[in-house]
Amino acid sequence: MKSLIKKFIPRSAISWYHLFLAKLAAWWFGYPSRRLVVVGVTGTGGKSSTVYLLAKLLEAAGKKVGVTSTVFFKVGEWEKLNDKKMTMLGRFQTQKMLSRMVKAGCEIALIETTSQGIEQFRHIDIDYDVVVLTNLYPEHLEAHGGFANYQKAKGKLFAALATTYKKSFAPPKTIIVNGDDEQAEYFLSFPADKKVVFGLKPNSFVVDEQIKAFNYLSAGQNISFKIEDQDFSLSLMGELNIYNSLCAVTITKVLGLGWQKIKLAAGAMKNIPGRQEFIEAGQNFKVMVDYAFEPKAMTALYETIKQIPHQRIIHVLGGTGGGRDVARRPILGEIAGQQASVVIVTNEDPYDDDPLMIINQVADGAIRKGKQEGQDLWKILDRREAIAKAIALSQPEDLILVTGKGSEQAICVKNGQKIPWDDRQVAKEEILKALK
Repeated sequence: MKSLIKKFIPRSAISWYHLFLAKLAAWWFGYPSRRLVVVGVTGTGGKSSTVYLLAKLLEAAGKKVGVTSTVFFKVGEWEKLNDKKMTMLGRFQTQKMLSRMVKAGCEIALIETTSQGIEQFRHIDIDYDVVVLTNLYPEHLEAHGGFANYQKAKGKLFAALATTYKKSFAPPKTIIVNGDDEQAEYFLSFPADKKVVFGLKPNSFVVDEQIKAFNYLSAGQNISFKIEDQDFSLSLMGELNIYNSLCAVTITKVLGLGWQKIKLAAGAMKNIPGRQEFIEAGQNFKVMVDYAFEPKAMTALYETIKQIPHQRIIHVLGGTGGGRDVARRPILGEIAGQQASVVIVTNEDPYDDDPLMIINQVADGAIRKGKQEGQDLWKILDRREAIAKAIALSQPEDLILVTGKGSEQAICVKNGQKIPWDDRQVAKEEILKALK
């Protein structure tokens, strides 16, 4: 039905339709965001992890929090993994969630805000108080028609901040930006009551506050850094999680918590579901599930796992359908083909695309890096069989990577259907089978 509407109704009319729905939803639920401090986190990478870490940090500091994100939904004590296969919910669902947060006595709402959600006006009449950019690099370009349009879509969230409803109990309207990102200046150009930059590197931005991390280190399954006179040590891995943690800490500071309270609560910032998550079931090899589904994130993942003792790497991966950045499929195959000893290409989220075509396109990249089918490259349509194959091929101290879905709860196939799924649960089940 949606495809037919897009085919026969002018784009401008569809935009007005989305805008109308956004305003109707906010009115229907009584503008609940006006009774919450609302933080919107956007960016290409790291936004889900930042929101998760921030929620756990705020909760440990005694705040009652609500969340909508790729990873999970939360209303106070209630939470569950996101099973909708949508990062940013539809307008009525989002406003309903905000209403639930108000009724549950939440103080703060954290909303992972996507470029495609912004383009469909899902952010309209959500009265944000703080908007945050984790980073920006080329992604979703086919959906937006180029990087400039992608950046502009993200920029609409920041442009809208100055026009949102002001609350006496909330912090001043604040823009927070990763100052180490190449696009930082663009996002700092929008009007706001306060502008804050976080990062690891020197910069020349003239803003209200700079929060810099020093003496930062990623070693094994731990990261550490220092802000002013406070030392932070967290059970997370990789430089990306230094940025994610620093971003979460910065937001918490903007929300009014002091450094000592932030440091005491920071120990709760760990174990992000489906992000560099190890699966343990008594095996003598390592299995890690990660969400990385685009080249930059996968490259960063391989940098991180260099810190983990292992023998061979066996990588199970796929590619996404539905018109999502087709060009990245062979690039993902090239990265895996270059870095892993064994590559197994499988189904991921084909939507209405031919899953075998996607698998072949990813495998072509691995072949270009010297992998040979039947020797160190396998193409297996069934994702469970692919994970089982990786386990069967494993030797002591090998590392199996299963990427692309993280903690997602479904595989999206044709005609809008969803197959219940969890890479982490399937990996555990197949390990236990192999150990019998």
